[in-house]
Amino acid sequence: MSVITAAEAPAPPRRGGALDVVRRRPILSFFVLANLASWIAWIPYILSQHGLGVWDFAFPGGMGGGQILGMLPGAYLGPIGAALFVTAVADGRAGVRAWVRRLWRWKVNWTWYVGILVGVPAAMVLAALAFTGGEAQLPSLTILVPLVIGLIMQMVTTGLAEEPGWRDFALVRVQRLLGAPSAAVIIGVMWGVWHLPLYLTEWGGWPDVPWYRPVELIAFCVAFNVLMTWVFNRTGQSLPMAMLLHVSINNTAGVVWGEMFPAMHRDVGQHALLVGATAAAIVVLVGTRGRLGYQPDRLDGQIADQPVAARLS
Repeated sequence: MSVITAAEAPAPPRRGGALDVVRRRPILSFFVLANLASWIAWIPYILSQHGLGVWDFAFPGGMGGGQILGMLPGAYLGPIGAALFVTAVADGRAGVRAWVRRLWRWKVNWTWYVGILVGVPAAMVLAALAFTGGEAQLPSLTILVPLVIGLIMQMVTTGLAEEPGWRDFALVRVQRLLGAPSAAVIIGVMWGVWHLPLYLTEWGGWPDVPWYRPVELIAFCVAFNVLMTWVFNRTGQSLPMAMLLHVSINNTAGVVWGEMFPAMHRDVGQHALLVGATAAAIVVLVGTRGRLGYQPDRLDGQIADQPVAARLS
């Protein structure tokens, strides 16, 4: 009987194709797919009368209708769609279950709800007061109605479209490899870049878009993502808390600022957000000694052990 040596033995079959690239490079695959899916889906919105005006077409419902019908589908196809696809391919059913579980972690200490739903609007009002010289008008109690309605709507639109991707997928993986501060910066930049095509639409103020507006957005996303990372980690990786924090910023800017500071220019508001987020990020970084609440021993362990270079790519 002949003996086949190791050198003579046939090599094990190798998987190839696009899905194998996703399995070996899940983080890179997510970033590429999240951007491409959203940007391609936004082409009609950008080329329509809501943007460059190349097509003689407008979505019904004015600016709000354009954002819901033209922008939101791309937002859903991007971060959340890419995260679900890559997780299913790279980690299988177990990975998808771990990814979904964080979406339902509502049971956190009540102080987090107070801090996000009360503290964030209060901090934003103070920041706006500083940048407007204290010129403001007192809102009526009826403002609570649009605040609550807006919060609920944005939780199922902006929050659900973006956070399962940027935080639930990307943050969990990148901070496992590089630590929380580096993950906050990397994902913050990617998050900001994802928005850039929208500056060719009325969402971004087209056609009157100063060069510094998208640059400030990216800087804000980095600073704000430091806070998002801290909240996400300190609440046991609760995605609802990250979603609430995200949409609380948007909701306060759209509802509270709109009533209290009706004359405040958009760029002034953006300056206030950037300075306020940067100051808060510095406080959190110093207060946590750069850890941002990250405790790797408490992670779910949903990412299988594999070479660091492969998981980072």
